Amino acid sequence: MVVLSVPAEVTVILLDIEGTTTPIAFVKDILFPYIKENVKEYLQTHWEEEECQQDVNLLRKQAEEDAHLDGAVPIPAASGNGVDNSQQMIQAVVDNVYWQMSLDRKTTALKQLQGHMWRAAFTAGSMKADFPSRFFEDVVPAIRKWREAGMKVYIYSSGSVEAQKLLFGHSTEGNILELFDGHFDTKIGHKVESESYRKIANSIGCSTNNILFLTDVTLEASAAEEADVHVAVVVRPGNAGLTDDEKTYYSLITSFSELYLPSSA
Repeated sequence: MVVLSVPAEVTVILLDIEGTTTPIAFVKDILFPYIKENVKEYLQTHWEEEECQQDVNLLRKQAEEDAHLDGAVPIPAASGNGVDNSQQMIQAVVDNVYWQMSLDRKTTALKQLQGHMWRAAFTAGSMKADFPSRFFEDVVPAIRKWREAGMKVYIYSSGSVEAQKLLFGHSTEGNILELFDGHFDTKIGHKVESESYRKIANSIGCSTNNILFLTDVTLEASAAEEADVHVAVVVRPGNAGLTDDEKTYYSLITSFSELYLPSSA
């Protein structure tokens, strides 16, 4: 087994979710299709609710920022209370969500709506068959071990904090939210921007070089490294392949059990 020694200065382990703790297939084959199949019905059911209107306003604001992008789908401003008007608006939001998802966008607006939809589905029991959420088998034992060694463990995902808590609150291992010291999403910044990692360190109250970030995406690894964060790239079944240069440059692990903590020796 390959062993990667964690630098002694590391006190925080920051984890990505998709492709790192959770198989990409679970997200792509279960969570995302649910959104596409149900977004219209969800909007029709919850349209008058304040939370739904906040989600729509955020999506509209994002659509305005995206106006210059090829194929961007606008969301018109509300101009009356007629049924026809709201149906047109709902269709525009649906089209916008489809467009963003087709490009695998990580916008806060999209992720917030998705999180609210999954929460509603879970509360109503319509997604219970798809849960509990699955994690790679090495994940939970490794996190328990890290915590016993005095490490703090945080999640940083494009998925909203609310969606993260749903995943970790209803897993094959039961509710494992207690294993995490906190959660970050794109509200703190995008994962491919180095400034996001400085903000996370600031929020935790440590230096960036006290953090080890585990991700399957080299663009994120590069951004974290630029902020002086330690990085390991996680290679899992179903993840995107790495170039030879990336394989040479980055520290790679195929399981969390390959991390060796000097403090736990």
